[in-house]
Amino acid sequence: MAPNLLLLEDEINVGSTLKDRLTLDGFDVSWAQSVTQAKVFLNERAFALALLDVQLPDGSGFDVGEIIKKHHPSLAMVFLTAAGTPDDRIHGLEIGAEDYIVKPFNFKELLLRIHNVLKRAQFITQNIQSHEEVRIGRATVRFNQYEMIVGQDKHHLSHKECALLKLLYDKRGSVVSRDEILNLVWSEDEYPTPRTIDNFVLRLRKLVEPDANVPSIIRSVRSVGYLMEKE
Repeated sequence: MAPNLLLLEDEINVGSTLKDRLTLDGFDVSWAQSVTQAKVFLNERAFALALLDVQLPDGSGFDVGEIIKKHHPSLAMVFLTAAGTPDDRIHGLEIGAEDYIVKPFNFKELLLRIHNVLKRAQFITQNIQSHEEVRIGRATVRFNQYEMIVGQDKHHLSHKECALLKLLYDKRGSVVSRDEILNLVWSEDEYPTPRTIDNFVLRLRKLVEPDANVPSIIRSVRSVGYLMEKE
């Protein structure tokens, strides 16, 4: 069965070309030209991957990314945009994007990245399909539902947040190096910075730690990586 792909792109020439070429490569493409139309498609069917432009006439692809993170957490996201500033890239990755590709691009490279993202997303999904609830610090985590319960509040986790937390949990009591995190949670095409990983850890700490300013659950190991303490 052809993978379902949501394409959000308002430029007619770019969108039409991408839809045709991706269809020829075996994808079933739903092309949305606005944030509003993308929301309709997300409610109508399930997708394997969302390819999202950022600057749209009625909003931002980041807004759609936030909706996907909250309501469709297993859906892999790639941002495709002319806005290539470091802050834009970091924002996209922090929402939970698997990749961030700057226009103009080479279609063969885009296609390679899409296939790599789908493989990575499948790997992550297979490794977090644990139906057990686990307690991490002050939070109850449901990995297969991409969510965390803290007190009476439910917090949605992105693909990356869930994968990183699961990696640290599975290896609790042992140091997980930054290289291992990069190899297992990110792909070689994404080039995340140390700041990106630190920001992910910071968000997780705010949810699980009794005091995020004095972390006792997810500790930093200087110049190496992170360690989740056994409780």
